[in-house]
Amino acid sequence: MKLSKGQMGARLLGLAEGGVALAASGAASAELGQPAPWEYRLQEAATPVMENVTWFHNFLLVLITVITLFVLGLLVAVVIKFNARSNPIPSRTTHNTLIEVAWTLIPVLILVGIAVPSFRLLFLELDIPKADLTIKATGKQWYWSYAYPDNGKFEFDSLMAQDKQPRLLGVDNEMVVPVNKVVRVQTTGADVIHSFAVPAFGIKIDAIPGRLNETWFKATKTGMFYGQCSELCGKDHAFMPIAVRVVSDQEFASWVEEAKKKYASTPGNAYASAAGAAQ
Repeated sequence: MKLSKGQMGARLLGLAEGGVALAASGAASAELGQPAPWEYRLQEAATPVMENVTWFHNFLLVLITVITLFVLGLLVAVVIKFNARSNPIPSRTTHNTLIEVAWTLIPVLILVGIAVPSFRLLFLELDIPKADLTIKATGKQWYWSYAYPDNGKFEFDSLMAQDKQPRLLGVDNEMVVPVNKVVRVQTTGADVIHSFAVPAFGIKIDAIPGRLNETWFKATKTGMFYGQCSELCGKDHAFMPIAVRVVSDQEFASWVEEAKKKYASTPGNAYASAAGAAQ
């Protein structure tokens, strides 16, 4: 089937428009703190940790692209220059000191260049600063429970709401945190292993029964941010969303007062407080 120049131009124009739409959808989705159709990159960072994760990802992407193109260029050069027609009498060279030193040192330097920012990022994720707020997230089949031990020791469940958007991510009760505050998240599981993950915050940590894990984030933007349980935990694993609402200090204080009344704490419940964790 032959295409006229006009038809080819129309198809190329359609592909270009599709590419622009794809790029636009990828750029717009990140600001929402949720996934979007045809998204091809990481969600827009909402914490310093995620900003570093995004930078490291982009750095590695550029590095591996350069290495791949370099290796491809070498392969093409070998195929063209050293085939039987172009080079009927092959060289009998077996050693080249300069090349052998280069192909040993250059990969070592590349690995060191990757290791330094990698360890810096790892320490940033694991070294939890002094927390302004502690939240205990307990994974259950198949929902999350959030406790605020430093704000009145109230606790509530957060289940997926079928009548809320975005689909499969909306919940009845969101986790609420203040903006520009260090939030320590302590995770555990009540039944099986779950995993607490919010992509825009750059956090993902397992919630294991009988063990208390912890991570942290400092949201620098207000709005809604979504995540999901990222560990297979049973038949309704796909319906276990995480919704975090980041608000101003004043809004958070008002919400805490309302939550104390709405979610009455039961005497005898055990909570992991920041002071207890420090001990």
